[in-house]
Amino acid sequence: MSSKMNRRAFMGAVAAASTALSIRPAAAQAPATPATRYQQGASPWPLAINSSTIRPTPLADKIRVAAETGWDAIELWVNELEEYEKGGGDLKALGKEIKDRGLFVPNIIGLWECMPAEKEAFTQSLVATRNRMRMSAAVGSTFVAAIPAPDSPDFDLKAGTDHYRELLRIGREEFGITVAVEFVGFLKGIHRLGQACAMAIDTDDPQACLIADTFHLFRGGSGFNGIKHIQGSLIANFHWNDVPGDVPREEQGDEHRLYPGDGILPLPQALKDLKAIGYSRTLSLELFNREHWKQDPKVVAETGLRKMRECIAKAGV
Repeated sequence: MSSKMNRRAFMGAVAAASTALSIRPAAAQAPATPATRYQQGASPWPLAINSSTIRPTPLADKIRVAAETGWDAIELWVNELEEYEKGGGDLKALGKEIKDRGLFVPNIIGLWECMPAEKEAFTQSLVATRNRMRMSAAVGSTFVAAIPAPDSPDFDLKAGTDHYRELLRIGREEFGITVAVEFVGFLKGIHRLGQACAMAIDTDDPQACLIADTFHLFRGGSGFNGIKHIQGSLIANFHWNDVPGDVPREEQGDEHRLYPGDGILPLPQALKDLKAIGYSRTLSLELFNREHWKQDPKVVAETGLRKMRECIAKAGV
């Protein structure tokens, strides 16, 4: 048989095999890898309790309560790490204790005053910033939040982006931690989702990402439809909470945050959108309710987890 005929026969066999493969019934095809689930299958995302939710409980008790009430993770504040270390505590040992209790640390809040516009002031700020990165990495956190501050209505977006790029590099190269930019709805400068996205994207760094928050989406006026326009990988961590409908948006502060489902935010739709864009990281309950702080922290943690799971169930994700 000629080489031409051999080639023709081979191509015909390939075409026949391709056609057969394309019309195989779905049941005969290899099953898709199931998505990771948490909370005994109730959530596609790990659920964290932000330690602000159960202030002024001591740090050791916050960790214990989070574990005993069934959370997947606990999100901490850098001042807690500073106080723990000043008291003689070993942050690496603390990280091991958290892990041994079945929890992880998704994010630390945060890097304060880390983006002064002037180059000299930024360089000077890096002393404190590096120390906060060190502590965050020592406790085993994946991310550390960088708040674009000092705040001002004329915050220099280009300078902030340049500084964020440098913070990403330092975090990665010196401490093995990823810095995420966090927009805050009541700031005068970076207070909207689009502004934070611009900072992250314009760094041209593949690890650039942001911390989102349902309260700040509402308070800063971004709304929730912007979620549909970004990829899930751009979001490092998502703070989850609700807001009341009887307080004007511009007058709301952290103290107005509510349990998910107790307010007016479109949380179920937001969860559907997060699932659609491939977001796979943590949802973190972050509240600053003064009345909750007077209650048994275990009751608050249990209630918060139930409300989070009810919100997810309502979204049908």
